[in-house]
Amino acid sequence: MIYSDKVMEHFYSPRNMGVLIDANGIGEAGDPKCGDIMKIYIKVESNIITGVKFKAFGCGSAIASSSIATELIKGKTLEEAWKLTNKSVIEALQGLPVIKEHCSVLAEQTIHNAINNYRKLQKLELWESNLK
Repeated sequence: MIYSDKVMEHFYSPRNMGVLIDANGIGEAGDPKCGDIMKIYIKVESNIITGVKFKAFGCGSAIASSSIATELIKGKTLEEAWKLTNKSVIEALQGLPVIKEHCSVLAEQTIHNAINNYRKLQKLELWESNLK
């Protein structure tokens, strides 16, 4: 498999890796059977994602997708972050092998789950995801 330089960069030097202790939204997605699991922690203040960290268990594409996704949503409003798609993760990584594109979908799902976890804790209506 051929990976872009951007995928390799985010795999070898992931951004925002770890646990965000003061997170007020946490999302998890993945399939233990296939081995890719992501967890994203967000800190939301005045509707802006001011902090974000991730933990990922899986292949290099899963780690790179998590890393770039956290960079793409940091500083964004919840509405802007919700609009992040797996396609925008793939574009930011300058491509993923087709067999690894599910990792970008996982990043989108995990972000949606973190945002809805925040919304649930704030007693707000949950948003509907287009992902199944």
